[in-house]
Amino acid sequence: MNPTVLIIACGALAHELVEVQRRNQWTHVRIQCLPAHLHNSPGEIPGAVRAAVRRYRDQYDHLFVAYGDCGTGGVLDAELAELGVERLPGTHCYDFFAGQDRFAGLAEAEPGTFYLTDFLTRHFDRLVRQGLGLDRYPQLLHQYFGNYRRVVLLSQSPSAELTEMARAHAGYLRLDFVEQVTGLGPLELALRDGVANWPS
Repeated sequence: MNPTVLIIACGALAHELVEVQRRNQWTHVRIQCLPAHLHNSPGEIPGAVRAAVRRYRDQYDHLFVAYGDCGTGGVLDAELAELGVERLPGTHCYDFFAGQDRFAGLAEAEPGTFYLTDFLTRHFDRLVRQGLGLDRYPQLLHQYFGNYRRVVLLSQSPSAELTEMARAHAGYLRLDFVEQVTGLGPLELALRDGVANWPS
Protein backbone atom coordinates (compact mmCIF):
# COMPACT_ATOMS: atom_id res chain seq x y z
CA MET A 1 0.00 0.00 0.00
CA ASN A 2 1.38 3.40 -0.96
CA PRO A 3 1.55 6.10 1.71
CA THR A 4 -1.37 8.53 1.44
CA VAL A 5 -0.45 11.01 4.19
CA LEU A 6 2.64 13.20 4.49
CA ILE A 7 3.59 15.00 7.71
CA ILE A 8 5.81 18.00 6.97
CA ALA A 9 7.67 18.46 10.21
CA CYS A 10 10.30 20.37 12.09
CA GLY A 11 13.52 18.35 12.16
CA ALA A 12 13.61 18.71 15.95
CA LEU A 13 10.55 16.44 16.12
CA ALA A 14 11.81 13.67 13.84
CA HIS A 15 12.60 11.05 16.48
CA GLU A 16 9.36 11.57 18.37
CA LEU A 17 7.19 11.55 15.24
CA VAL A 18 8.75 8.33 13.99
CA GLU A 19 8.12 6.72 17.38
CA VAL A 20 4.46 7.80 17.40
CA GLN A 21 4.10 6.50 13.85
CA ARG A 22 5.59 3.15 14.91
CA ARG A 23 3.39 2.83 18.00
CA ASN A 24 0.24 3.43 16.00
CA GLN A 25 1.29 1.36 12.98
CA TRP A 26 0.58 4.22 10.60
CA THR A 27 1.92 2.48 7.53
CA HIS A 28 0.07 4.95 5.31
CA VAL A 29 1.99 7.92 6.78
CA ARG A 30 5.36 9.33 5.73
CA ILE A 31 7.33 12.07 7.48
CA GLN A 32 9.36 14.75 5.71
CA CYS A 33 11.44 16.93 8.03
CA LEU A 34 12.72 20.44 7.43
CA PRO A 35 16.03 21.59 8.99
CA ALA A 36 15.83 22.07 12.76
CA HIS A 37 18.01 25.18 12.59
CA LEU A 38 15.07 27.11 11.11
CA HIS A 39 14.07 27.72 14.74
CA ASN A 40 16.90 30.24 14.95
CA SER A 41 15.38 32.06 11.96
CA PRO A 42 11.60 31.77 12.44
CA GLY A 43 10.94 34.21 9.63
CA GLU A 44 12.11 31.51 7.23
CA ILE A 45 9.73 28.82 8.52
CA PRO A 46 6.57 29.86 6.60
CA GLY A 47 8.41 29.99 3.27
CA ALA A 48 10.08 26.63 3.85
CA VAL A 49 6.78 25.01 4.81
CA ARG A 50 4.99 26.58 1.84
CA ALA A 51 7.66 25.28 -0.54
CA ALA A 52 7.37 21.78 0.91
CA VAL A 53 3.57 21.80 0.65
CA ARG A 54 3.74 22.85 -2.99
CA ARG A 55 6.39 20.25 -3.73
CA TYR A 56 4.57 17.29 -2.20
CA ARG A 57 0.86 18.03 -2.36
CA ASP A 58 0.29 16.24 -5.68
CA GLN A 59 2.03 13.12 -4.37
CA TYR A 60 -0.22 12.52 -1.33
CA ASP A 61 -3.90 12.51 -0.53
CA HIS A 62 -3.41 14.52 2.65
CA LEU A 63 -0.73 16.84 4.06
CA PHE A 64 -0.31 17.82 7.69
CA VAL A 65 2.23 20.17 9.28
CA ALA A 66 3.98 19.28 12.54
CA TYR A 67 4.98 22.77 13.64
CA GLY A 68 3.68 25.21 16.21
CA ASP A 69 3.60 28.89 15.35
CA CYS A 70 7.29 28.79 16.36
CA GLY A 71 7.80 32.53 16.53
CA THR A 72 6.34 33.35 13.12
CA GLY A 73 3.80 35.75 14.61
CA GLY A 74 0.83 34.12 12.87
CA VAL A 75 2.45 34.17 9.42
CA LEU A 76 2.68 30.37 9.29
CA ASP A 77 -1.04 30.05 10.08
CA ALA A 78 -1.89 32.56 7.36
CA GLU A 79 0.16 30.57 4.85
CA LEU A 80 -1.43 27.28 5.87
CA ALA A 81 -4.95 28.74 5.73
CA GLU A 82 -4.28 29.84 2.17
CA LEU A 83 -2.90 26.39 1.30
CA GLY A 84 -5.73 24.55 3.08
CA VAL A 85 -3.36 22.59 5.35
CA GLU A 86 -3.71 22.02 9.10
CA ARG A 87 -0.96 21.93 11.73
CA LEU A 88 -0.45 20.77 15.30
CA PRO A 89 -2.17 23.02 17.85
CA GLY A 90 -0.08 25.32 19.99
CA THR A 91 2.36 28.16 19.92
CA HIS A 92 5.45 25.94 19.83
CA CYS A 93 6.61 22.37 20.41
CA TYR A 94 6.56 22.83 24.18
CA ASP A 95 2.77 23.03 23.94
CA PHE A 96 2.37 19.65 22.30
CA PHE A 97 5.15 17.95 24.23
CA ALA A 98 3.89 19.00 27.67
CA GLY A 99 0.23 19.48 26.74
CA GLN A 100 -1.24 22.97 26.56
CA ASP A 101 -2.66 23.07 30.10
CA ARG A 102 0.51 21.77 31.72
CA PHE A 103 2.70 24.12 29.72
CA ALA A 104 0.48 27.09 30.57
CA GLY A 105 0.91 26.22 34.25
CA LEU A 106 4.69 26.10 33.91
CA ALA A 107 4.78 29.41 32.09
CA GLU A 108 2.51 31.07 34.63
CA ALA A 109 4.55 29.76 37.56
CA GLU A 110 7.75 31.27 36.13
CA PRO A 111 7.58 33.37 32.97
CA GLY A 112 11.38 33.61 32.93
CA THR A 113 11.87 30.00 31.83
CA PHE A 114 14.07 28.64 29.06
CA TYR A 115 12.78 25.28 27.86
CA LEU A 116 14.76 22.31 26.63
CA THR A 117 13.47 19.24 24.83
CA ASP A 118 15.42 16.02 24.36
CA PHE A 119 16.51 17.22 20.93
CA LEU A 120 17.56 20.67 22.08
CA THR A 121 19.45 19.18 25.02
CA ARG A 122 21.45 16.92 22.73
CA HIS A 123 22.11 19.67 20.17
CA PHE A 124 22.53 22.57 22.59
CA ASP A 125 26.05 23.48 21.48
CA ARG A 126 25.09 23.71 17.81
CA LEU A 127 21.71 25.41 18.20
CA VAL A 128 22.28 27.62 21.26
CA ARG A 129 25.98 28.22 21.87
CA GLN A 130 26.96 28.38 18.22
CA GLY A 131 23.54 29.33 16.85
CA LEU A 132 23.32 32.41 19.06
CA GLY A 133 27.02 33.21 18.72
CA LEU A 134 27.79 32.62 22.41
CA ASP A 135 30.88 30.59 21.55
CA ARG A 136 32.32 33.66 19.82
CA TYR A 137 30.81 36.42 21.94
CA PRO A 138 30.32 35.10 25.48
CA GLN A 139 29.38 38.58 26.66
CA LEU A 140 26.04 38.06 24.89
CA LEU A 141 25.05 35.44 27.45
CA HIS A 142 23.66 38.02 29.86
CA GLN A 143 21.90 39.91 27.08
CA TYR A 144 20.11 36.78 25.89
CA PHE A 145 19.42 35.13 29.24
CA GLY A 146 19.68 37.86 31.87
CA ASN A 147 15.91 37.92 32.40
CA TYR A 148 15.54 34.15 32.68
CA ARG A 149 15.37 32.42 36.05
CA ARG A 150 15.34 28.71 35.27
CA VAL A 151 15.74 25.99 32.69
CA VAL A 152 12.97 23.39 32.41
CA LEU A 153 13.76 20.16 30.62
CA LEU A 154 10.60 18.74 29.03
CA SER A 155 11.80 15.18 28.58
CA GLN A 156 10.17 12.82 26.11
CA SER A 157 12.50 9.86 26.83
CA PRO A 158 14.12 10.49 30.21
CA SER A 159 17.56 9.13 31.04
CA ALA A 160 20.30 9.92 33.53
CA GLU A 161 22.56 11.00 30.66
CA LEU A 162 20.00 13.44 29.28
CA THR A 163 19.26 14.88 32.71
CA GLU A 164 22.94 15.53 33.40
CA MET A 165 23.42 17.14 29.99
CA ALA A 166 20.46 19.46 30.60
CA ARG A 167 21.67 20.26 34.10
CA ALA A 168 25.07 21.20 32.67
CA HIS A 169 23.40 23.47 30.11
CA ALA A 170 21.48 25.19 32.91
CA GLY A 171 24.75 25.69 34.76
CA TYR A 172 26.30 27.23 31.66
CA LEU A 173 23.35 29.62 31.42
CA ARG A 174 23.62 30.29 35.20
CA LEU A 175 20.00 29.29 35.74
CA ASP A 176 18.16 26.93 38.08
CA PHE A 177 17.23 23.54 36.70
CA VAL A 178 13.94 21.63 36.74
CA GLU A 179 13.00 18.45 34.88
CA GLN A 180 9.46 17.60 33.79
CA VAL A 181 8.90 14.19 32.21
CA THR A 182 6.31 14.53 29.44
CA GLY A 183 6.66 11.31 27.48
CA LEU A 184 4.98 11.33 24.07
CA GLY A 185 1.37 11.28 25.25
CA PRO A 186 0.32 14.86 24.45
CA LEU A 187 2.02 14.80 21.03
CA GLU A 188 0.47 11.43 20.22
CA LEU A 189 -3.01 12.64 21.17
CA ALA A 190 -2.63 15.77 19.05
CA LEU A 191 -1.63 13.68 16.04
CA ARG A 192 -4.41 11.14 16.61
CA ASP A 193 -6.98 13.93 16.46
CA GLY A 194 -5.90 14.54 12.89
CA VAL A 195 -5.35 10.91 11.97
CA ALA A 196 -9.02 10.11 12.58
CA ASN A 197 -9.81 12.10 9.45
CA TRP A 198 -6.90 10.92 7.34
CA PRO A 199 -7.24 8.28 4.66
CA SER A 200 -5.67 4.92 5.51
